[in-house]
Amino acid sequence: MSSIARNRPGRPSIPETRPARPLPSGRLALLGMLALTGCGTVNNVLGSVAGGGGPSEGQLGYVQGFLGGAVADEPRAALVARDVLSTGGTAVDAAVAAGFTLAVTLPSRTGLGGGGACLVYTHARNQTEAVLFQGAASPAGGPRADRPAAVPMLARGLFALHTRAGRRPFEELVVPAEQLARFGTSTSRALSQDIASVAGPLLADAGARAVFAPAGTPLREGETLLQPDLATMLASLRTAGVGDLHQGALARRVEALSAQAGGPVTVDALRAGLPTFAPPIQMSVGNDLLSFLPPPADGGLAAAAAFKALQGNASVEAASRQGLATAMAWRQGGGTPAALLASPPSGGAGLPVLPASASLVTLDREGNAVTCAFSLNNLFGTGRVVPQLGFLLAAAPARGRVEPPLLSAVLAHNASLKAFRYAGAGSGQAEAPIAAALPAARHLLGRQPVAAAVASVPEPGRANAIGCTAYMPGSPDQCTAAADPRSAGLAVAGQQ
Repeated sequence: MSSIARNRPGRPSIPETRPARPLPSGRLALLGMLALTGCGTVNNVLGSVAGGGGPSEGQLGYVQGFLGGAVADEPRAALVARDVLSTGGTAVDAAVAAGFTLAVTLPSRTGLGGGGACLVYTHARNQTEAVLFQGAASPAGGPRADRPAAVPMLARGLFALHTRAGRRPFEELVVPAEQLARFGTSTSRALSQDIASVAGPLLADAGARAVFAPAGTPLREGETLLQPDLATMLASLRTAGVGDLHQGALARRVEALSAQAGGPVTVDALRAGLPTFAPPIQMSVGNDLLSFLPPPADGGLAAAAAFKALQGNASVEAASRQGLATAMAWRQGGGTPAALLASPPSGGAGLPVLPASASLVTLDREGNAVTCAFSLNNLFGTGRVVPQLGFLLAAAPARGRVEPPLLSAVLAHNASLKAFRYAGAGSGQAEAPIAAALPAARHLLGRQPVAAAVASVPEPGRANAIGCTAYMPGSPDQCTAAADPRSAGLAVAGQQ
C-alpha cells in the first residue's frame, strides 16, 4: 500500500538552458492534437481534418505506418505518449510527455515532488544509458517541519532524459499534462483505489482534500479530477524552464510554500538536486546485451540478481529472494554491484515496508526506447499538497523510517545489429524487481510472448513491457506492447 527512497551522488548533470490498441478518435484525437501543439493550432487542425496536404510535423497523424508503442500504469499517459509518437516525436519525447502526464493522472505514485530512474536506448549511439533522478532528503527545520520531504526531481530528471534523443521541444511535451490538470481528466481506477486505501490520513490535509475529495467524498473512478494549481505550476515550468524550479523565482516559492506543508525544501537543496547519467548493469543474453538500472536505483540490481537466478533455473520465489537479498546487501554496504552479482548473498526475507511506484515504457519506429520507474517514496508522498503549487511532496528517504523504493527497469538491445529488442519495468513494492526480471527472462530466454510473460508476475507485482522479436529497426509487425492484465494500465502499439 505505501512505502519509500534514498539517493547517492553520481556523475555531473547537464545545464538547463531550455525552458496493442487503436489511437483515440473523434474528440479525443482532436483534443490531443490541440494539447500537443499548443496555442494557435485550431486552423492547422481544421486544415488537416479538411485534407489540405496532410498533417505537418508536430501534428497528430504526421507519422504514417508503424508508430512504435507505449505502456503506462495509467491509460491517459499511454495515450499521450502515443500521440507524441504520432506527431513525429521520439520514444524519449513520448516518455517525457507521459511522465508529466502521470504526475497529473496518477499523483498517488508519482509527481513533481517525486523522482525516479530511466533506461534509454538511443539507436544513433547504439547504447543504453541510465538517467537517475531520485530526490535526497531536504534539510528540514522549524516547528512546522513535521513531514520531512525529499527534493523534487521529476521535472529535472525528465529534462535530462530529453537531452538524450528528444526531437520535439521540451516545453511542448509539458502541455498535455498542463491541459489535463487545468481542464480536468477522468479519475482512473488506479487512482481511485489509491485514494480509497488511505482516505483517512490523506484527506486530513486541506489541500489534498480539495483535490481528491472536492465534493466532500473521495473521488471515484470516472469522476473528474481537477488540479488548477498544478496546472499553473506546470505552465510555469513550461514558460520559465525547469532551471527556475531549482535556482530561480520558482525555487524561492517552493522554499516558502513547502514549509506550510510541513516539509520545507530549501533553495540550496533544490539547486544541489542534479540528475546523473550512469552506465547500467549489463549482462549478455545470447547475442543481446541486457541492461538494468544501477544503484542507487537498487531495484535494478535486485532485478539483475533475480534474472541471473532465473537464468540458472531457480524457481520464481527463489529468484525473487535472491534479488532482494542482493539489494539489501548493497544498502548495508556489502560490496559493489559487480561483486554482489558474482557472489550473490543469501536471505532476502524480512524486508521493511517498501514504497509504491509507477512505470512506463516507450518505443519509436527508429528503434529508440525508454523504460522508467517513478516514486513519491510513499503512497501520496507526505500526504500534503504544497499550497498554490498543487503537487504532493515526496517523503524524505531515511533508513529505518522511510525506506527507498526498489526502482526496477530492464532493457535489451543488440549491439551488432544496432537494434532494440525488449524493455520492461516492474512495480509492486518488494515484488518490483521480480516483476521486471521474470517477464524479461520468460520472453528472452523462454521465447514466451510478451503478454503472457507480463501476466506471469507474482502478486503484488505488476509489469509493463514492449518486445520486438525481430528487432527494431526491423520488422515492426513483430513488436508487442503489454500492460499487466491485473493493473489499471494500458498498452498501445501498432500502425496508424
